[in-house]
Amino acid sequence: MAHDVSTAILLRAENIGVELAGVRVLDDVSLTARSGRMTGVSGPSGAGKTTLLRALAGLVPLCAGAIDYVGQPNRRPGEIGMLAQHPRLVANPRWTLRRIVAEPATIGGRDIDVAEVADEVGLDRELLDRFPAEVSDGQLQRACLGRLVVGSPSIVLCDEPTAMLDPVAARVVIEVLASIVDRGAAMVLVSHQRALIEARCADVLELGVGVGTG
Repeated sequence: MAHDVSTAILLRAENIGVELAGVRVLDDVSLTARSGRMTGVSGPSGAGKTTLLRALAGLVPLCAGAIDYVGQPNRRPGEIGMLAQHPRLVANPRWTLRRIVAEPATIGGRDIDVAEVADEVGLDRELLDRFPAEVSDGQLQRACLGRLVVGSPSIVLCDEPTAMLDPVAARVVIEVLASIVDRGAAMVLVSHQRALIEARCADVLELGVGVGTG
């Protein structure tokens, strides 16, 4: 049987646990993310949703279990992107939005049309030469989204990406994220919005409850 690349497993976390300051914040959590699909993560505040994303990104160590990235256990992949809930915590305040968007291309030695990327994510081109302090949270989040588009990661981790946005900006962010998935990325989306998860995610993990697949 031919391998279905459209739903190939790009990330698998099996029975992982995380301890922070001696406290177990994740215990026996399993999750699978496939190419071309969104996996949703929901649960009450304090359930460890953000910690789970940080563990999947290799930013916090595991105390149990294993994470497999495309057949390479416990190794962080080269192409993994994150979209944070609070863009001001991850955007360099000394960089213009243009530089923030272009960062992955700059690192890779590629030339890109930043203005075209701005159009794709709904960011006014006139804002590209402003600094984070000179734009709104929604505008900065769109710049961070543009950086994600430029990076073209195979795995995308999103932590409440629309929580600080107005409905129009939130809709743009979700549509762009959906287009990234349509191009083959595996996405893990943390959200308190149950309607969003049910509408967009093929698989759902309820932290503290269990795993369901759609």
